[in-house]
Amino acid sequence: MSDSAAPTAALNGVALNVDVAIAGGGLVGASLALALAKLQLRVALIEAAPFGAAEQPSFDDRSTALSNGSRRIFEGLGVWPLLEREATAIRRIHVSDQGRFGFTRIDAKEQGLNELGFVVVNRVMGAALWRRLSAEPAITVLAPAKVQSMQLDRHAQRIECVLDDGSTRIVQAKLAVAADGARSTLRQSAGIGASTWDYEQVALVSNVLSQQFHDHVAYERFTAAGPLALLPITEGRLGLVWTFAPDTAKEMAELNDAEFLARLQDTFGFRLGRFTRIGRRQLYPLALTRSDEYVAERLAIVGNAAQTLHPIAGQGFNLGLRDAVSLAEVLADGQAQVGAAFDAGDGMWLQRYREWRSADRGNIVRFTDGLVRLFSQPLGPIKLLRNAGMLALDLMPAAKDALSQLSLGAAGRVPRLARGADLVQK
Repeated sequence: MSDSAAPTAALNGVALNVDVAIAGGGLVGASLALALAKLQLRVALIEAAPFGAAEQPSFDDRSTALSNGSRRIFEGLGVWPLLEREATAIRRIHVSDQGRFGFTRIDAKEQGLNELGFVVVNRVMGAALWRRLSAEPAITVLAPAKVQSMQLDRHAQRIECVLDDGSTRIVQAKLAVAADGARSTLRQSAGIGASTWDYEQVALVSNVLSQQFHDHVAYERFTAAGPLALLPITEGRLGLVWTFAPDTAKEMAELNDAEFLARLQDTFGFRLGRFTRIGRRQLYPLALTRSDEYVAERLAIVGNAAQTLHPIAGQGFNLGLRDAVSLAEVLADGQAQVGAAFDAGDGMWLQRYREWRSADRGNIVRFTDGLVRLFSQPLGPIKLLRNAGMLALDLMPAAKDALSQLSLGAAGRVPRLARGADLVQK
């Protein structure tokens, strides 16, 4: 494991040779690196922010809801013990439409679970992942560094990545992985485009404190302005994600604390008593972005570089994490199949990854995008129908179970790590 001062093999224009080069050391890229280290593959993790720096965009103060599958993945990667004390269990989910009769409740006990998932602050996850990375000698971290250009060398059966880091470093890899976000440089270098649907919405993110304890309930309330989510986090606080039109979001961000809390109180009500404190408010524009393709020759695309979702259902990171460990599992099986002749960038393994991820991606994208569009409709008849549907869902256990399985990432083929099994089959 090395930071920007090393390894010497990658300095002075001398190429660093690895099996897999990952562009992007955020939550998904770092998780993939840890998974691949279990296969004894040489991995280079290329990250634009300095090693361990708080300014890494993924490691901010936003809260992420982890499915039980994601928690099991982190257990398998040795990350969960570093997170557990900072993770808050979700035992119930309450979904409602402001001012109307429709609501849906999902209870962990009804699903035969202790919890539906956990909420963790991103910077806590980031710190735990970097701590684990520092203990893996097979992973070379090049930071701060970015992939400036990428070239396919078919004769040598590898990809060459030229880094933009103030020197002339070249990373040669059998497989390159784009984990560098929605505007992925690596994806663009491969000539792969992406389609973007601008929701013309902005998420206002903060933390709030209420008079009453959250009791491990996550709330999603659909309001005239946009969806409002309150997630239980540590110290009795709640992670707030409130979606608005851009102009309204700017106005809400500029209110003083008392005015903002009054607006929040009026919208959410008194189910948690009075809201007493609000933390720093941050704004994030929202869009659905989908890569036109998920693999190319000696290239795989994961996480936000493959798809960026609206936070309405809290599925983006969980889906991206499944991308990472699915790719790792395909490579693990390939390595077991061919032994010493294994080539991580062989098109056979990339096609298997592509086919596997297609259904999961499609289901979650349709589920999330459908919710956004349904609850953005202002028409009275549609509001009535969606409220009737929510109430019916609450009364029909089988339908609620299906929704729960989808949102928990337990539908379709589930990666071994997400099931609590070993990545490498014995």
